[in-house]
Amino acid sequence: VQLQASGGGLVQPGGSLRLSCAASRRTTSNNAMGWFRQAPGKEREFVAAISWNGGDTYYSDSVKDRFTISRPRASSTMYLQMNRLKPEDTGVYYCAAARGSSATPNAERYHYWGQGTLVTVSS
Repeated sequence: VQLQASGGGLVQPGGSLRLSCAASRRTTSNNAMGWFRQAPGKEREFVAAISWNGGDTYYSDSVKDRFTISRPRASSTMYLQMNRLKPEDTGVYYCAAARGSSATPNAERYHYWGQGTLVTVSS
């Protein structure tokens, strides 16, 4: 299973970025997927998750109403649209695929992980 995250970069507070996660369609089309992040010196934390068909989504309280997770049905790519970014959103963002089909914030349910993409929010 291969997951390739991209789209990170340097952005000013209040700005936007869109992260992408290209996945092997054969292995992720029936799987829930999610985004996690790890800030310097901190533990990895859940950001957002989406069910296998995109019908259900789940967000951490810290990003709710600012971030949007999506996965177009005809595509094997998952996205994370990040708006109104804050310095505390800085970190390495990882995409992951779960073995189950339901969106979940539980990192232990995710068995496949991408390599991460760095997001830096700073003026």
